Amino acid sequence: MTDKAVVTQFEPESRTLADRVCEKIVDAIVMGNIPPGHKISEPELARTYGISRGPLREAIRRLEGYRLVERKPHVGARVVNLSAKELIEIYHVREALEGMACRLAAEHMPQEEIEDLRELLDEHERNIAELDGRSYFQKEGDLDFHHRIVKGSKNEKMLEVLGGELYHLVRMYRYKFSVSSSRPKRALKEHRQIVDAIDSRDPELAEMLMRRHIGAARKNIEGKLNATTETKGDNHG
Repeated sequence: MTDKAVVTQFEPESRTLADRVCEKIVDAIVMGNIPPGHKISEPELARTYGISRGPLREAIRRLEGYRLVERKPHVGARVVNLSAKELIEIYHVREALEGMACRLAAEHMPQEEIEDLRELLDEHERNIAELDGRSYFQKEGDLDFHHRIVKGSKNEKMLEVLGGELYHLVRMYRYKFSVSSSRPKRALKEHRQIVDAIDSRDPELAEMLMRRHIGAARKNIEGKLNATTETKGDNHG
């Protein structure tokens, strides 16, 4: 998937009905309104979004491309439900690649984009109290700090990988594990430190801070996954 497939979601011009419905379904999946493992019912979605089957099927094909929906023989289409192992593997990939993206951003991001990034974080700080901070993890595209960093790396292949197949999966689980968590405020503080390193044109520090930041998010998720597993074990004990 190319970066164009993702970036066009954030450009309002010439959007088709399938574009708009796909975006609504993506948001519903990311925020858990359509939960992991849920069977995709075309009649149900057609009624919910007031759309005919043609554009709806196009939207569902795009969701499959984003890896938010998977289709299995004799089962049909369902919202993806990653295993703990798959999720942690994605975070290891992010740690490596976004660390490198941050290093490149420190070398190539124009000063104007850095200042825009600071303004974005100021906006995030004003809004972080909404929904106990969960709104912070709903941001996408140019409203998403991580997306801006990857774009700022000026590396098209990096944007293809991190802005393509992995992008919405990461959004989905980032939102899920931010619920009832103090993580949003810590994340904002870490984001500001990362921008300072980029602004100082310190590639090594920028990469280290981003890797540490994503590593902390991964450990937060691992802790919650372990707690869930232990609770299930206690319930069956």
